[in-house]
Amino acid sequence: MSQIVLATSNKGKLREIKEAFGDKIIAYSELMEPFEIVEDGDTFALNALIKARAIYELLDKNSIVIADDSGISVPILGGEPGIYSARYARIDATDVENMEKLISQLKLTNIKKTKAYYTAAIALVCLEGEFVVHGWMYGDVVDEAKGNGGFGYDPIFIPDGYSQTLGELPNEIKQEFSHRMKALRLIKPILEMIKAKR
Repeated sequence: MSQIVLATSNKGKLREIKEAFGDKIIAYSELMEPFEIVEDGDTFALNALIKARAIYELLDKNSIVIADDSGISVPILGGEPGIYSARYARIDATDVENMEKLISQLKLTNIKKTKAYYTAAIALVCLEGEFVVHGWMYGDVVDEAKGNGGFGYDPIFIPDGYSQTLGELPNEIKQEFSHRMKALRLIKPILEMIKAKR
């Protein structure tokens, strides 16, 4: 049986992806000592592939590696933080530090609420090839954090059709339409096709 390995040690991402795939997926940190992967691609897709390839190279070639690269983009700020979402404030920044930097950027331009969107690129690397899918979630960012749910920029993101932030909304609601869940729904048939061929 091929093992499905997730190329992340981010607990929030791991939780969301495990909820989508069940317990059939394991974090790479359960198989080896976590190490730094230099994400120097200029798109979410390239960075997801870089992560997946780095882990796949160290595993049994029957393994299937899935990696996610995701972030939030604010068009009025020139698309920031975009691919730098996880390190917007600085390298190894916490979620709170990154969120506070985005809030400060909004305040500098006197913006209380503006359009934004999340992007998730999910890469799958295995013996059969490399695949990448995307998912998006649209809404607004606000200049004040509300709620303690979710992770990343969730407490300042209000999805379209809602009046509360993802930090305030129950996780089950986010799971219905989040960028990552949309991408995971697209990667699932690819995964099933690979498993069926083996």
